[in-house]
Amino acid sequence: MQKILIIEDEDSVRANIIELLEAEGYSAIGAEDGMSGVKLAREKRPDLIICDILMPRLDGYGVWGMLSKEPGTATIPLIYLTAKTDRADLRKGMDLGADDYITKPYTREELLRAIRTRLARRDALNVQAQKKLNDLRSSITLSLPHEMLTPLSVILGFSEYLVTDASEINLKQVVDIAGEIHGSAQRLLRMIQNYLMFAELELLATDAKKLDRLKESRVDSAETVIMEIADFKARSDGRNETLHLNLVDAPVNISENYLQKIVEELLDNAFKYSPEESEVSLVSRIEAEKGTYELSVSDHGRGMSIEQIGNISGFMQFDRKVYEQQGIGLGLVIVRRLADLYQGHVEIESEPGKGTQVRVHLPLCA
Repeated sequence: MQKILIIEDEDSVRANIIELLEAEGYSAIGAEDGMSGVKLAREKRPDLIICDILMPRLDGYGVWGMLSKEPGTATIPLIYLTAKTDRADLRKGMDLGADDYITKPYTREELLRAIRTRLARRDALNVQAQKKLNDLRSSITLSLPHEMLTPLSVILGFSEYLVTDASEINLKQVVDIAGEIHGSAQRLLRMIQNYLMFAELELLATDAKKLDRLKESRVDSAETVIMEIADFKARSDGRNETLHLNLVDAPVNISENYLQKIVEELLDNAFKYSPEESEVSLVSRIEAEKGTYELSVSDHGRGMSIEQIGNISGFMQFDRKVYEQQGIGLGLVIVRRLADLYQGHVEIESEPGKGTQVRVHLPLCA
């Protein structure tokens, strides 16, 4: 039975709504003011809240302001019940996160229709979230063990060879084997680092205080940071001859480590999914009218379909059975999450067989 909380200071109105909802098969609970409503919402975790705006102690805006800050109540749909008809008042509530408005006086059918609509939307979102969770579990099950065991097997196999047959190995073979061990160890380390960063960013997104501190960070010379990490990455991957840079400088609202991570992941994808001899472009520009700094990476590689772009998520690799590729699919997810945390955004344009362009927009420092 779906549970609905009614926060209304007029006893007769609250009682009428409770009676109506119970007659329709809902479980209804009431609160006589905003503070009592917040307390009940925390305790009972209703499926939906109907809340008056003008109330003593704490008005409807304040109710949602408190509930929206707590993970346990932030996703509960809320419908404002109000005698206010001013457009500015309605806009204020919607901006705060309300899902709907019902203006007094209202009919029985208007109230029930709004409730059914919001509960149906909540159910649809829950189904979608569960599907994403199931897909994530499936992707982790398929990709993570393989991607971790492959480099570990190389390390163990070659190191065992060195231990057991050292007397029969010449110097050149030792160097080659050491190179294979080192490369596999780096691959494993990068995988673990990305996994830990992914988890760190997901937790960070739910901590308001840490987010506020994060947004205070800045890079005074974006060009210097980008150029250094791009040069290092290109040389490490043997692509210094095919990487084309065209950068402008500006102070950007992001930490140096996170800016380096964005560049590293974008270049890693561009190098990984494009022919070794093809050019990869790294370009930046200032969008003065938007107050943002755009960083763009373009390649002439495999490309993605519109559906694949829409399905980008952690631990998801496309066409794994068709192409031999490394990684656990976290690169673009981390880039998107970092941009989001700083109120930036990411745009992706791609065409299968022709290439991909990823544009990251980050806020300029004031």
